[in-house]
Order: sequence, then C-alpha cells, then structure tokens
Amino acid sequence: MSRPRVNIAVTGLNAVDSPGPGVPVIRGLHEALSFEANVTGLAYEALEPGIYMDGLVNKSYLIPYPTEGIDSLRDRLLYIHQKEHLDVIIPNFDAELFSFMKLAPELEQHGIHMFLPTLDQFEERQKANLSAFGKKHGIDVPESLTIHSLSELEKTVKSMDFPLMIKGRYYEAYIAHTLEQAKGYYAKISAKWGVPVIVQKFVKGTELNVTGLGDGSGQTIAAVAMRKQFITDKGKAWAGITINDPDLLKITRNFISSTHWRGAFELEIMKSDNGKCYLMEINPRIPAWVYLAIATGQNIPEALVNLALGKPVSPYESYEVGKLFIRYSYDMIVERNNFEQLSVNGEFKQI
Repeated sequence: MSRPRVNIAVTGLNAVDSPGPGVPVIRGLHEALSFEANVTGLAYEALEPGIYMDGLVNKSYLIPYPTEGIDSLRDRLLYIHQKEHLDVIIPNFDAELFSFMKLAPELEQHGIHMFLPTLDQFEERQKANLSAFGKKHGIDVPESLTIHSLSELEKTVKSMDFPLMIKGRYYEAYIAHTLEQAKGYYAKISAKWGVPVIVQKFVKGTELNVTGLGDGSGQTIAAVAMRKQFITDKGKAWAGITINDPDLLKITRNFISSTHWRGAFELEIMKSDNGKCYLMEINPRIPAWVYLAIATGQNIPEALVNLALGKPVSPYESYEVGKLFIRYSYDMIVERNNFEQLSVNGEFKQI
C-alpha cells in the first residue's frame, strides 16, 4: 500500500556543540511508516550542516532571524510555500516559536499546518514563571528569581546559598560557586540572550530528561525518559540512556493532563539524592536527543505531523529501556559552489 507524500519544512539544522533538533527530527520523518516525507530545510545561516547532509533535505532556504519580525518571516515562508507546497512546518528553536505561533492562523489559511503550544502555554512555562507554574500544577520546582541587572544579582545571591544556577531566558545554564562567577555568567548570558537572567537554587542529584507529545486535550501521546550519561560545559547531553522511572513518567503525564499541553516538549528534571524530583525547565519543542526516543519505539516527529494534519494518533504504550545514544562530531566535505549558492540566492537544492 502506497503512503501519502507530505511536504514538511523543518528548522534547527545546526549541529554544533549545542545542536539543534532539526537533523534528528528529519531522520525520524524519513523513518515514518504512515507517510513519505519530502523535507525542506529552513536555515538561519549558510553553514548549518543539515543543509548539506546527503539524503536529509531536498532543498534548503534561508529564513530571517526572529529579531527581523513576523512580517519578514511570513513573506519568506509564503515564498517558500509557493515553490514547495508545504503541508507542515516543524519549528525547533525556543527563540523562534513565538513568531511561528503568531503566524499559525494565517499560515493555516494557506494550507500550512503546525502543532504548537498555545501562546498561554508558551508564556506560562517560561523560566521566569516556572516557580508559579510549579505551584499551579503541583510540581516541585527549585527556588528561582529573575534578575535584570548586576546590582539586582548581588542582592539576590545574598538570600540564596551557593552554588547557584545562572540561566539564560532561552538557552545556556552554568553553576556558580562564588559571586564573581555569578557575575561572569550573568554578563556572558545577558550579552547573548538578553534579560531577564534566572538565578535558581542548585539541586544536587541526577539529571534526567523526558521528551514527549501532548494532544492538546490532556492525553499523553508519547513519553520517553532518559538519564544523561555525558554532559557538555553548556549542560547539553552528549550521551544518554533510556530508563524506566515511574516517578518521572507520572510527573510527565500529570504535566500534560493538568496543562492540556499541545505539541512536543522536553522536561528537564533533577532527581535529588533523597529521590525527590524537581522540575528545572520545560522546553516547548522537540529536543536534540529525540532520535533516541525514535530508536526505542516512539517516533515523535511522525506523530506530531499526523496531529498537525488532523489525523487520529494512537498513544505509544512503551519504549525500549537501556538503549544509549552517543553524539559525535564528523567532518563533512562541502563544495564551495553549494555554499555560495545558498549564501547568494538564499536557497540550495540537493542534487
């Protein structure tokens, strides 16, 4: 039986030390059983590796950064749609989600579907709002405060014991053991991501993650838990193993049920030495380690596309425990002409 062809555009094609989710998402789309994926890459920079990887995307386009506003993004997406007849777009960066969510109703009128959190859900789970979120939904969250200046940082740390977590509003987190370290991390993060910066009580324990998918009505479509085995200096998992942790999965299902979460997500959990689970972050999109979930039996990108298209999706019941992912670097050779074609014309087609 032939599978329907679905034209899907995907962002997040970078694969550096803090890799985007685009490449593993596309790998999952190509392994989908319910449709044949024709994938278009959406990139912010001409050097994003996913553009040039064999068999990954058929064509790539540069799109404007979120700072250029939603009008520029809309015009670019509709131009791409004229050429590629897009059915679905999967945005994969926190910083771009707001723009895509704002454009969703208009894009839907052109036949372009997405399956994203609501604007209220997106705002409620922001790092700056996480403490209030935890109280509302009955989830333990470490004490955290938002700051907008160095003077505010100095006042804040006097009321909290070191070590402390210093976090950016979108990405990056560091452990500070002294005030000077905290100041340094504040300067580094605020220069890159702006303010506020979040100061959070440090919880000693084991770092765990769950990636999943909610259908928007409170039902859990997918949930896979893993333990980080190797962590980079930016706090990113470079290796991990799937685990069966009933406490973790219970928190995940309660999160989806309580919030009626719509779309993919990642929960970052710290399990303390006494066994208590603390919610550290909620990332409102597919994480970069999602291929581990796909390999263990839950193809989250495939399910997300079907939900976006309004097709019925059955919840995944289980996944393989004890399977590892190990990330690695690979030197890919790219023709200069291909790079120049994308840089000059803003689009590049794989041969």
